[in-house]
Amino acid sequence: MSKFKRLALISVTCLIGVVFSSWIGFSQTPQSSIRLTTSPVRNEIRPFEAEATSPQIPMQLTLQAIGESGQPLENAKMHLQILTPFKNPWFMTDFPISEGTTLLNLETLAPKGELQIQQMLPIRGNYQLLVDVTPIAPNAFAPIQQTLTLSVLEDWVKYRNFGILAAILLAAGLGGGWVIGSGQSVQPGEIAPQRVRLLLSGVTVVAIAALLYINISAELGQAHMSMAMSHMTEDAPKSDTPSKLQSQGLEMQLSGDSSATVGQLAKLQVNVIDTKTKQPVTDVALRIKTSDLEGGWVLFAYQGLPDSAGKIAWQQQFFDGAPHHVEVEVIPQAVSTRQFQPFQVAQNIPVEGIAPPLFVRLISLAYMTGIVGIGLLLGLWLQQRRIQPSKPTYLTE
Repeated sequence: MSKFKRLALISVTCLIGVVFSSWIGFSQTPQSSIRLTTSPVRNEIRPFEAEATSPQIPMQLTLQAIGESGQPLENAKMHLQILTPFKNPWFMTDFPISEGTTLLNLETLAPKGELQIQQMLPIRGNYQLLVDVTPIAPNAFAPIQQTLTLSVLEDWVKYRNFGILAAILLAAGLGGGWVIGSGQSVQPGEIAPQRVRLLLSGVTVVAIAALLYINISAELGQAHMSMAMSHMTEDAPKSDTPSKLQSQGLEMQLSGDSSATVGQLAKLQVNVIDTKTKQPVTDVALRIKTSDLEGGWVLFAYQGLPDSAGKIAWQQQFFDGAPHHVEVEVIPQAVSTRQFQPFQVAQNIPVEGIAPPLFVRLISLAYMTGIVGIGLLLGLWLQQRRIQPSKPTYLTE
């Protein structure tokens, strides 16, 4: 090999090494990110159970903005949106109206780069958490936008109950097919006698027609009552705590939507001002809690700081059709010169429930009818095999 070729080969090798080393160094450079932790741990999170008899505790969700140095990004503003799992018409959940909707929309200050909330998750599936982190001071750090995924598994009790129901329906169909198939003789090539087949066909047509009539009538009746603004809405009792209160030189007011609808966001906000100066108060902390008036379980809870306008605004969905109680407590900060006794404002919000769509009910009906039909056909088939005469055998001499 000539000297020139050897020199060229060494140069190319060095260049490749430099490029490769730079690529490795770039890939290992720490990037700003959002760290998500939950309590309980992710594989133990279960959706809300509407008919549970024991108390249910909402999931605690902690979001922490981590900079390139590996330390939390301080003096930040965080915007969080929680999106529910997408719709799947073939495998419905307990709250089909809430599928594919926004559960929470919250923007708040995060002085230590951390946001912690408690949130009840209504259904199983993969939730999306859209998180935006921006600096309070301009150009303090590069904004972060990240989408996180949180998987919620279904409670095993639901699968057990479905298995029991399917076994009962299958046994009912199997027994019916066995009894029907034993009543008359079956002609060759027939799965059941002609009269039995006619009877089953007639019963099936009548059952389908009746169920369609009931479901369509319910749907039309619901639409008619919706126009009158009176369907499926339970009046909320008046709250014992006012929504606006002055105390110890502070005035706090809870305002926003006075009613809500399942599947839609309700807008709420709380303001705190100084009664003497009429200026916004920012050196306090606010504890927000939303709870169900019927079950008493907590839907949403958060403690944060008001912004420069002395307010915290958020949007949340009431996925259960029961009335809810929204309570906000103002407390002094330990490092603030403003010290006072905490006090609360509250508001009761009626929630309009929405019945599942007609096609959802029809799919559930089809599943149950299909299981019974499979059992019926299986019973007829077994009965046919039992009573079918065996073919004669001929002996040859």
